[in-house]
Order: sequence, then structure tokens, then C-alpha cells
Amino acid sequence: MKKPIAIQGIKGSFHHLVVQNYFNTDSEVLECMSFDDVVNSLLEKQTDEVVMALENSIAGSIIPNYALIDSHNLSIVGEHYLEIEHCLMALENQTILDIKEVHSHPMALLQCKLFFKAYPHIKLVEAKDTADVAKQISEQNIKGVAAIASKNASELYNLNLLAESIQTIKHNETRFVIVKRNNDEKNIEAINKVSLKFELDHKRGSLATVLNVLSDCKLNLTKIQSLPKIETPWKYAFFVDVTFDAYKDFEKAKSIMSLMAENFKILGEYKNARR
Repeated sequence: MKKPIAIQGIKGSFHHLVVQNYFNTDSEVLECMSFDDVVNSLLEKQTDEVVMALENSIAGSIIPNYALIDSHNLSIVGEHYLEIEHCLMALENQTILDIKEVHSHPMALLQCKLFFKAYPHIKLVEAKDTADVAKQISEQNIKGVAAIASKNASELYNLNLLAESIQTIKHNETRFVIVKRNNDEKNIEAINKVSLKFELDHKRGSLATVLNVLSDCKLNLTKIQSLPKIETPWKYAFFVDVTFDAYKDFEKAKSIMSLMAENFKILGEYKNARR
């Protein structure tokens, strides 16, 4: 029997939507209220795969999630890009003028702040999860309070849409990754993207040299993120995503970089969702 797929949040959240899009709409999910809980569910074998947000086109990288994947030696096996559309929802027979408070995740509130300038009577209240607020409003029949969540959440919890696409920047996309304990079913022919981690000496030109290797081996750098090493002040680990046309080009770069860089590590090999 297939185990459920762990997500941060509950049904109706954007993580749940990724599961429906990447796997299928009937996939069971294991709801977790934090990314630490998501990872623990994988380590404790309650699940065999999890979905984790890794970066947003507006807010940037979710750095703690990079650290979670790295520190627990997990493997990225796939990715999915999701257009984030925030909707305002409440119980039936209410208008936006009836709403006194709007509850949602701090990031959702921030991304929709401009919309609420036209409604100064509404108080914005931070919550742990977008879909969880929608669920509470529905189950507890809370009037005068609205949620910012996905359209999917309004359908799941039978809430009325007061407004759609209320985010300030309309093109708002999040990159999610599919993570397993290890990647034991690699299809070399399908792999054209890799996530790497490495450390470098704090000296002039060390990063430039590595980037030149990537270029010389026909690898395209799509992401670079530095993360300070807490135990070694002023030393940094680099998280890098590269794409390529031929797996042999990556293998060549890998053999060189494993000699040049400290603690070189492959975090994942998978199919580029952009192609």
C-alpha cells in the first residue's frame, strides 16, 4: 500500500495543490504543521516522499529548507513550479464590508497588503497556515473573519470567494521540490537538472574558478545561494542548481568539482520542470 505524501500545511494549501498536480488528485497527504515535521515524517518512514517549497519568485529562497535537505542527507527527485494566486474567502452571505479581520500566513498577508489599503476597517492577523484558517472559519462558522488562501481551499471548505487574485504582484510563482530519503530510481536519460552543495576556501577567485568549470563543461547555472556555516564564522556553503543537455557533461564537471571544492555533495538529480 502506497504511503501518503507529506506536506507542510493541510488539504487546500498550496503544497496540497502541488501534490495534486505533480502526482494525481487522488493522492493521500500527511498533513504537517512545520517543515521540521515534514522531514521527520520522512526520516521515521511514515512517508516515502514529501513536498517542500524551496523558493518564491518574490520572496526568494527558503533557506532553512535547503539546510533541512542537506543536514539530513535527503535527495531531491523532482520539482514543480506553481503559480500562487491568493483569494479572499469567507462564509456565505457576507460581503467584504462585513469582514472585520483577515487571517493568513504572514507571507500571504505581505503579498496582498496593497489590496487591503482600500479597506482600512480590516485588521490583518498572522496565522500558521492559509488553508487552516479557511478550515477553521468553515468548521466553527466564524462570521466577520476572512481567509487568504487558494481557490482550492474555498472549494474544499465551502467558502464564498469575496475576491480573486488579490496579490500585489500578479506573477507570483513558487518552486517546490519532491524529496525522498534517497534517489534509488534514477533515470539517467531523463535527468537534466542537478542540485549541488559545496564549500570553498575564503580566498580570491575560488568561486569564480568553480563557475568557470561549470561553464566549460556546458552546464547552465540557474540558481546560486550561499549559507553561512555556523560552526565556522565567515565560511560559506554554496547551494547551486545547474541544467544541461547531456548527462556526461555533468559527470565531467562533477569529477573536477569534487577535487576542487570542499564537502562537495549532490542534493538531487532530476528532470527540469521548465522544459
